[in-house]
Amino acid sequence: MEQSQHSLFEMLRYHCENEVVEFKKAENGFDFDDLGKYFSALSNEANLRKKDFAWLVFGVHDKSREVVGTTYKNGAKSLQKLKHDLAQHTTGGNTFREIFELEEEGKRVLLFQIPPASRGIPVAWQGHFYGRRGESLVALDMNKYDEIRRQTIDEDWSRQIAEEATIEDLEPLALKKAREEFKAVHPRLANEVDAWDDMELLGRAGVAVKRHLTNSAVLLLGKPTSAHLISPAIANITWVLVDGHGEKQDYEHFSIPFLLTVDEALAKIRNLNQRIMPGGTLFPDVVKQYDEYSIREILHNCIAHQDYMMQERITMVESPDSVTFSNGGSFLPGTVQNAIEQVGPQKFYRNHALCQGMVNFNMIDTIGRGIRKVFTEQRKRFFPMPDFHIEEEKREVTVKIYGRIIDERYYRLLKANPDLSLGDCIALDAVQKHEVIGKEEVARLRKLHFIEGRYPNLYLSEYAAKTSDNNELKMEYIKNKSFNDQHFKKMIVSYLRSFGGATRAELNTLLQSKLSDVLSDEQKIRKIGNLLSGLKKEGIIRLSEKKKWVLVEV
Repeated sequence: MEQSQHSLFEMLRYHCENEVVEFKKAENGFDFDDLGKYFSALSNEANLRKKDFAWLVFGVHDKSREVVGTTYKNGAKSLQKLKHDLAQHTTGGNTFREIFELEEEGKRVLLFQIPPASRGIPVAWQGHFYGRRGESLVALDMNKYDEIRRQTIDEDWSRQIAEEATIEDLEPLALKKAREEFKAVHPRLANEVDAWDDMELLGRAGVAVKRHLTNSAVLLLGKPTSAHLISPAIANITWVLVDGHGEKQDYEHFSIPFLLTVDEALAKIRNLNQRIMPGGTLFPDVVKQYDEYSIREILHNCIAHQDYMMQERITMVESPDSVTFSNGGSFLPGTVQNAIEQVGPQKFYRNHALCQGMVNFNMIDTIGRGIRKVFTEQRKRFFPMPDFHIEEEKREVTVKIYGRIIDERYYRLLKANPDLSLGDCIALDAVQKHEVIGKEEVARLRKLHFIEGRYPNLYLSEYAAKTSDNNELKMEYIKNKSFNDQHFKKMIVSYLRSFGGATRAELNTLLQSKLSDVLSDEQKIRKIGNLLSGLKKEGIIRLSEKKKWVLVEV
């Protein structure tokens, strides 16, 4: 293996295609952000040049190709962590395929093996796309960007003719609904539509070509018995109900026509009322677990963007507090941030004909607002934001929609601050889920007094009321804070009365498990210290000569 790595290094060392091979001295270190930019650029260039891999080499002078050696990320553990850290900021979690560590001329050299961007999906680093112009690192040229995105257009499976399908293979009820929805989408054509036969309607909707049915027509309108006409593709939505322990309780499969069966599948989700009593109020907020637009939009997106050639089912897994949707295929916007920030229609589609049909049958729109609106609807309800998991290697997209609050403080923060930006809501949501956020976001949220703790172990402020103009919320904050402190002080006094005294370690053991789980261990210890200091100032306890806390003798 060492010999093959040496041969690989020698081949790269004298390689002349600068767009897919880059050398860096990196003798003592290398900026992580620059590393990500080079990964994006080299991955995109490898795709455009149809290369199996691109390479980034550390420990070699880029001009003379002299081996200088590198101390960057010494050790296998550090290199593996680097692969994980890089994946947190790239499209679809892409990272180095391998990192080879070898010795050349008595000096350490690193070979970073970079896979090409997937067909049709440029690789971004922190939401930005990079490329190469000769030896220079530059923003990815729009022509190159479009070239990559167009790679799947000519392979649009959804536009291919279903050779054996005829109009008799379509469900009459689906055809009737398709006509009604087409008129709703195109009201100016309503009078003309009634004069069209079914095949002309389907042609106008984009799911028939020269009076031949496409795979899209079968997906949206076909009878259940017609699913074999698009084989080996699988046209199936599976709903699974699990309990709080993840044990399967029930399931059901739904086949075509998707234009009709989407309603049947969504009807299986138990959208129960939630009674939320923030701060212990006697007047609860009553809301449905799920916003109906959101769950419908996510399921429609699964249908529209599924890679049907992967022969996978679309799944909906319902648990007591969430619904998780999954479909096969890479995530076309690249990152969730791109999808949220997108102000116009999606530029490229995996299933262009299918999406065109879904637009014309009033299932989706073309202005690219769907994912952003799902986030916005969760914000309006003060519920946790959706979780997107994009697995590039498995080519799967999973979206989790929450039907219950996770942290009541998040609910109160959003309710008390209705003008909070969507970006800040998403950052607060990440904090409540114990995820790391950027330091700029941390600074902004600290300034607003919305978060506390030492980075990266952050937590939401105890009560939104302290930043609110609502006097009722402020009084609630003061009352609850006082109650909590008094409760724990009484526990300390009761313990000391029962056992005659206690060390600090014993009191830590008593209280740590009782304090909120959103506090880190360090924060809990500090909280206990504050409680003891308060009791001492009140003249209730003192520290004895044996370094034990005892009650003050009356």
